[in-house]
Amino acid sequence: MLRTSIVACTLAAGSAAQAADELAWKFSGFGTLGAVHASTRSADYTSTILRATGAGASERWSPDVDSRLGAQLDVSQDRWSAVLQVVSEQGMTGSYRPRVEWANVKYQVTPDVAVRLGRIALPVFLAADHRKVGYTLPWVRTPVEVYGALPLSSSDGIDATWRWSAGAMRHATQAFYGRTDTELFDSNRLRARGVAGFSHSIEQGFLSGRASILSGRLTTEVGSEVFAALRAFGPQGAAIAGRYDIRDKRVAMASAGISYDPGQWFVSAEIGRTHTRTLLGQTTSMYLGGGYRFHELTPYLGYAKVRANSAISDPGLPLAGLPPRLQATAAIVNAGLNSYLATIPVQTTASAGLRWDAVDNVALKAQYDRVRPTGGSRGTLINRQADFRSDQTVHVASVALDFVF
Repeated sequence: MLRTSIVACTLAAGSAAQAADELAWKFSGFGTLGAVHASTRSADYTSTILRATGAGASERWSPDVDSRLGAQLDVSQDRWSAVLQVVSEQGMTGSYRPRVEWANVKYQVTPDVAVRLGRIALPVFLAADHRKVGYTLPWVRTPVEVYGALPLSSSDGIDATWRWSAGAMRHATQAFYGRTDTELFDSNRLRARGVAGFSHSIEQGFLSGRASILSGRLTTEVGSEVFAALRAFGPQGAAIAGRYDIRDKRVAMASAGISYDPGQWFVSAEIGRTHTRTLLGQTTSMYLGGGYRFHELTPYLGYAKVRANSAISDPGLPLAGLPPRLQATAAIVNAGLNSYLATIPVQTTASAGLRWDAVDNVALKAQYDRVRPTGGSRGTLINRQADFRSDQTVHVASVALDFVF
């Protein structure tokens, strides 16, 4: 009898070991079918500056603001796992060419420590890991004033995460290092190297939060034609160009967010600050939102704001003393510089919406946003037209069908 038990235990252990060695596969996906209307014809409303078009100047009703389709493959074996996520959404070239959002391998060093290598989600903001999965959000999109401060959502590099507990509170401390290289428009690219930082997350009961800091060195050719023209005016122009050009310039960002969700209702808030001595300027952004669940229906409200901590205009080249022909040229160069500086966002948005969880894994949402760029800024709007005027309210209506599978 004892021998039989030993044999049975040995066989069971062998089967468990064999099962542990087997590959586990999981395929999943997500998507959003959206349509957005904006009341203006002087600019486009969009969810991120990394779009070619939006609602307003380009189209009265635009499907490009929120629509996307994503697929994800997860593979795991013992302490190893890997993930590949591909997302198709409009980029700055106007194409929906699929992009690899995540592609990394993870090794679970201990039950509490893991290391990943590859393309990894940047752990900034509460929705860092699911900002593109509309179904996981109570609202149609993440607040553009806050999440627009970091339009890039992933980097190529390495990270390490340590999960630990202190009493009833669970912690996750993450350090990361990497780089990014993103296509913009007209052969322009956005490159960031030495992207390094820390993120710390907490969970206790219905409460969750995250605080993050990161920095990196940014390079892009955006604005290069203006900077070249400025330098042609000698030392004064070169000094102005050096103040704003984006060539190997340090950019830093800090953010913190908190969410409380006991089930029947929820509330969340985030704040972020960016700092860079370039054309991108320095900003502080925040949002506060919440809602109440009535069975399948969830009405919600939100308020978001972004303000500039640096100038969004510059006197530019002094015109006095220049020959008339050069005065006209210098005035054009100054106007070009200020056109770029006006892209530093100063804006508020008040939102109201309704989510309907019609069936499992499908949610229909309708949302109204009252968007107001101020102070001469175009806010987060893109494709500004000649007749655009700041300090005018833009009314935005959105519908979105979110799903996961």
